Amino acid sequence: MKSISTTKAPAAIGPYAQGIIVNNMFYSSGQIPLTAEGQLVEGDIEAQTNQVFENLKAVLAAAGSSLDQVVKTTVFMKDMNDFAAMNDIYASHFGAHKPARSAVEVARLPKDVKVEIEVIALVK
Repeated sequence: MKSISTTKAPAAIGPYAQGIIVNNMFYSSGQIPLTAEGQLVEGDIEAQTNQVFENLKAVLAAAGSSLDQVVKTTVFMKDMNDFAAMNDIYASHFGAHKPARSAVEVARLPKDVKVEIEVIALVK
């Protein structure tokens, strides 16, 4: 196993890694809408989802992967009524690529954010 860490995404704030590579697979920790400096992105689901994707792109790049290598995502949402707006932003980041996905509403997320996303991706 190889632990992945980058300063271009928020640092882990607990006993976990930003991501782990095992064989040719990358497993990210869930990313929430914090900037690389650790500042919470306030605002609507669109703003928060965009920041989550910036973080995912950073940890994927540090792992030697990218969004087009993602095979599975899990989306955790505070309010499923935000699904359509989140989905529009999600689709804009993936383009024609459509990884497998689960999306669930949860009672509460860290720092009371609206969205958290984790990915599993291939590493070439």
